[in-house]
Amino acid sequence: MRILVQEDAFDLGAETEAFTKAQETAGAVVTFTGIVRNNAEGTLKTMRIEHYPGMTEKALTKIAQEASERWDISDTLVIHRHGDMAPGERIMMVATASKHRVHAFEAAEFLMDFLKSRAPFWKKEITADDAEWVAAKDSDEDALNRW
Repeated sequence: MRILVQEDAFDLGAETEAFTKAQETAGAVVTFTGIVRNNAEGTLKTMRIEHYPGMTEKALTKIAQEASERWDISDTLVIHRHGDMAPGERIMMVATASKHRVHAFEAAEFLMDFLKSRAPFWKKEITADDAEWVAAKDSDEDALNRW
């Protein structure tokens, strides 16, 4: 299990390749990458993501351990960025490995739902005219509640 919370961009290809190469007993690797989405008006300049160092890593480790207990996965990778990012930049990556694809898919989806709804990150959308904190969405909570 590897949990990284960092300001710097990550190389998706290199991270995926390294994670996959380390899986000697897995039959499936599932990856997901979240990117900064522009707002409906197309005016987003920056997405600012803040967190509390230490607390964030602890929460991500705990949820990755829970995923390992709930599904038969052999490895997990979670990378989440903080700081200022422009539309199109990568925010996060989740990778899971398992002998069987169903476990890898479900564990990855569980981790993604947690990251969206419960992980201790705060997002602010900054446009040329305004800055606004992103509120939690009912649909994100509903997705997490199914687990």
